[in-house]
Amino acid sequence: MPTVSIIVPVYNAEKAIARCADSILNQEYEDFEAIFVDDGSKDRSPAILDAYAKKDARVKVIHKANSGVSSTRNLALDQAKGTYIQFLDADDWIPDNSTKMLVREAEEKKADLVVADFFRVVGKNVARKGSIVSNDVLTLQQFAELMMESPSDFYYGVLWNKLYRNDIIQQYGVRMDEDLSWCEDFIFNLEYLLHVKTVAPLQVPVYYYVKTEGSLVSKSMSLAKIVDMKSNVFTYYNDFYKNVLDEKQYRRDRLAIAGFLIDAASDDMTIPMLPGTKKLGQEQIQAEFSGDGQNAVTAAYYLSKGYEKNLNVIALKYDIDLKDAKIASAVKEIGSADSLSEISDLSGVSEMNVSASLIKMAVKGYVSVKHDEQKLAVSLGKNAADLSQDLDRAMNDLQDVMHKNLSAEEIAASSKILKQVSANLRKYIKTNEN
Repeated sequence: MPTVSIIVPVYNAEKAIARCADSILNQEYEDFEAIFVDDGSKDRSPAILDAYAKKDARVKVIHKANSGVSSTRNLALDQAKGTYIQFLDADDWIPDNSTKMLVREAEEKKADLVVADFFRVVGKNVARKGSIVSNDVLTLQQFAELMMESPSDFYYGVLWNKLYRNDIIQQYGVRMDEDLSWCEDFIFNLEYLLHVKTVAPLQVPVYYYVKTEGSLVSKSMSLAKIVDMKSNVFTYYNDFYKNVLDEKQYRRDRLAIAGFLIDAASDDMTIPMLPGTKKLGQEQIQAEFSGDGQNAVTAAYYLSKGYEKNLNVIALKYDIDLKDAKIASAVKEIGSADSLSEISDLSGVSEMNVSASLIKMAVKGYVSVKHDEQKLAVSLGKNAADLSQDLDRAMNDLQDVMHKNLSAEEIAASSKILKQVSANLRKYIKTNEN
């Protein structure tokens, strides 16, 4: 059985479905089934999906008459075999570490639900979106209190930035309400949450969301229609809090709960030149050099880029810059650095930037900087336990990539060779310094 069932409802998505499917099949985490349900498309979507199914055994395609997105997702849920459920929309796509990050968070924190940040895409611009700033596992009550502050935020309402336990979905018959044409995903989340004990917020974007002109959220609706639909959804929302909160808490928070009726659905804005908005592609580490030369220079280049890619995930998670993550990695490797030049040399960051970064990370408690007239001592700080663990994981992930498709014997041999190569280079460089 696959660990993850990735569900994608498809309707007339011929222009975007290949990008969506490719992003799924290129996941670093490979133990999944991808269930594409064609909801009676009239374009080339069915043929495109069938072609993918022929090329990859993990792809399952279901064709059905048009009946709407809720019944389409429900059909996929009826057939999903994975331990976890991940949703995508056909117009969107996921970064290649998405499923890996979600599953890792669920398993390491034993969470019933993982909720992650996402990227909002407008044209050629992209911005990171999130809501919860803590990495701590939350109880259902804690999560509900946070959701109450911004109930119409996409972060809470949508399906695609979350990972669900399939056993909870099947045991309690959690399904999309096929009679709703608005907020059906939010209602699904509310019903699922009633059976959840722990929620793990993940401070890493796992999804690229593209608002399309044909989507319901982009259509203009009359005020009367919006009020009518919100009133219907509020019944579910209000009942959820009656179940989750005790009577005293519910009475205390009734006004905040009622705020759902006036809170506008929001995924924030993505505007060029504003802080947090980047050109699409700049949010990820990419290699400008595309050669495949088999030599030490290109190998060192791709190793460096691979590690930068993993450090970039850490930077996103801890709200620091990539250069900060490089410096933290260098400090961890050194143990206790006694000079800025040593950190600069290992991290590849200038001494001036090292100095500024250490000040910033010292405030967060990620590094400890002690200095007197005689000596400088830089080490990881009191709040760096999780960061240190993630730095270890970044290196392990890089090694997993290096060892892909190698046998156990080949991995052992390559590790031995790498140690000897490193020793040779260390001796060579020190000799040239003398």
